[in-house]
Amino acid sequence: MELIDEIRIAAPKDTVYRALNDPDVLRECIPGCEELTRIAPNELEAKAVLRIGPVKARFAGAMTLDQTNAPDGFSLAGEGKGGAAGFAKGGADVTLVEDGDETVLAYTAKVDVGGKIAQLGSRLIAGTAKKLSGKFFTRFGEVVAAQTAA
Repeated sequence: MELIDEIRIAAPKDTVYRALNDPDVLRECIPGCEELTRIAPNELEAKAVLRIGPVKARFAGAMTLDQTNAPDGFSLAGEGKGGAAGFAKGGADVTLVEDGDETVLAYTAKVDVGGKIAQLGSRLIAGTAKKLSGKFFTRFGEVVAAQTAA
């Protein structure tokens, strides 16, 4: 499945880019995130509890960041395992464009799921993925705007 969206954040591009690479900010914004730890300059490990329809699972996974296009954007790839619930893997390309005092963050994400969660049906999974990404980016925009205003 593929998710494509963009949001406008009331902060300069360099501030948004730094926040996207700050594990403390990300931990605060990722729905269900229990832990997020940088293990190398471009690698993170995470633990999160998510509910997808009737299935609730604790996922543990790793993400790798490709900062080749910094500070105009970056790519990330990751995989999480949720035990009996299954797995999720995918990646995203993020671009940042400064527009006056704000930054437009656009992303394209691809997600593949397997196991019990894959049996729930693509509409439920797509709806949940869209809802979770919406929660993340709404919260991210709020946190970054508050940091900028402070």
